[in-house]
Amino acid sequence: MRKTLAAVGVLAATLSLPSHAEYLYGWGDVSLNYLDWSNGTESRSGKQDFGYLELEGGAGFTWGELYGFADFENQDGDMAMSTKGSIAVKTGLEELRVYAQTYSTENQGFHARNTVAGLSYNLGGDSWYFNPFVGGHYTNTVGFAGFNGGMVGWVAGYNFNLGSQAFSISNWHETEFARSSDYIGDGEGETDDLSANGAIAAWWHATPQVAAGIQYRYAHNKLGQPNTDNAIIYTVKYNF
Repeated sequence: MRKTLAAVGVLAATLSLPSHAEYLYGWGDVSLNYLDWSNGTESRSGKQDFGYLELEGGAGFTWGELYGFADFENQDGDMAMSTKGSIAVKTGLEELRVYAQTYSTENQGFHARNTVAGLSYNLGGDSWYFNPFVGGHYTNTVGFAGFNGGMVGWVAGYNFNLGSQAFSISNWHETEFARSSDYIGDGEGETDDLSANGAIAAWWHATPQVAAGIQYRYAHNKLGQPNTDNAIIYTVKYNF
């Protein structure tokens, strides 16, 4: 847990560093969430539903973009924490960025950190965006620490109105490939060098400050199992 708290501190410090560059935009929110695993997922893996509090934010500068979140989870009465931070630095070649992200989770003696470094590209218009990335993947977890193939993924979204109401849909996705045979191990957990992980969400922006959403969470050959885990996440969010 101390490593994760330190990571949050580093992320907060990083977010404050670009104050000397030209600031273009920024946003932040806090949300209450409840993750409801499917019956099949629960019976296969023993995973249990849980609630969590999320702090999330991002900013854009003349040199690039920053993003991060911290989740405080209550799983079976025990507290867990997950954090993510990413940075995208403009190369000057249209919308190409040098990209890096790190994600970590700690829970009841378990820890995992996945770090990716590579390239990303920003695509978008007035009401949509699609930002793909690809990079080398390093994993540090129980029983394994080392290069772990690569990762390709994206974040995407579309904003629209129905009558006077504002809505949006969003998707984040990550696929790990060419994962190390040492990481896959004896085949009792994740069994293939290819995985999928992500969520598709629909949001109702009731006011500029308050939003409600339903997310479909999915993971295949990920989260410690070889099958497809899925869940619905119910979210109420307050935007600063």
